[in-house]
Amino acid sequence: MTVVAAYLYRNGQRVRPVAIDERVDCAPDKSEFIWIGVADPTVEEMETLARTHGLHPLAIEDAIKANQLPKVDIYGDQLFVVARTAHVEGDAICYGETALFVGPSHIISVRHGSARAHLALREELEAVPSRLAQGVDYVLHAILDFIVDGYLPIIEGIEEEVLEMEQQMIDHFLRREDITRIFSLRRQLIRFQRVLLPMQEVATKFVKMDLPSIDPEARPYFSDVRDHVRRVQTMVDDLREILNSVFESSNLLEQQRTGEITRQLAAWAAILAVPTAIAGIYGMNFEHMPELKTRYGYFVVLGVIGVVCSLLYARFRKLKWL
Repeated sequence: MTVVAAYLYRNGQRVRPVAIDERVDCAPDKSEFIWIGVADPTVEEMETLARTHGLHPLAIEDAIKANQLPKVDIYGDQLFVVARTAHVEGDAICYGETALFVGPSHIISVRHGSARAHLALREELEAVPSRLAQGVDYVLHAILDFIVDGYLPIIEGIEEEVLEMEQQMIDHFLRREDITRIFSLRRQLIRFQRVLLPMQEVATKFVKMDLPSIDPEARPYFSDVRDHVRRVQTMVDDLREILNSVFESSNLLEQQRTGEITRQLAAWAAILAVPTAIAGIYGMNFEHMPELKTRYGYFVVLGVIGVVCSLLYARFRKLKWL
């Protein structure tokens, strides 16, 4: 396990480091609390945290497995919160998990597969002691908000890619790679929605329910987190609609262009049918055929071919087939 940070805070100020097996008697008025951040812990180390802070065995099991959807569980006067993190690797969205143990005087974050550490967030909060002084529920809000804010750049990046596809679809045919990418993005957005919906439910619980260690005054902060999740959810829904529209519009444009080419080929075939038919008739080797001995018959036939072909060409141009 990597113990990223473990400190005792008093009145919003960092007091001293603490060990994960150290029992600290904090003041009951929320002026003191412990904030421990760990990443990829072992079973033994999680059991040490459980013994030291009285964490529930079921919550410990979930935190070790790291395969949970976002949720909020209540164990006595403690909360167990699971949130899913997201980041981009190559062309795919990858997910991690952050489990949070929240008690009256402690908050423990356990990260698995997250690309964003909480060090910058901790420094940001420590720069404003008045926020840390409000207790563990405000730290919980800050962590959830930090995780949800990480969703937005991912969706904005996909949005830029989709808009480029939309413009390419208008200018040219979509290539096979583009169509494959469209289906890949649709699958990833569907999977992302499976994370966003539970995350929204988690934020809603903090807004509407009376939960241990959460002051009613903190509810507007969690309402802000819920609004951020809803914003991302709306963007994901819009992107799915745009992807469907790009694919369907590409098919319609391709059919339209194929129809135009078919009409052009049909028009030229009709024009070329005239000289082909006349030449075919005069190419037959019959001894007695009219006009064979006419002095200017050759030029008359060429003239007839030219006039008929010109009339057909003008007609097709007027119909916009050529």
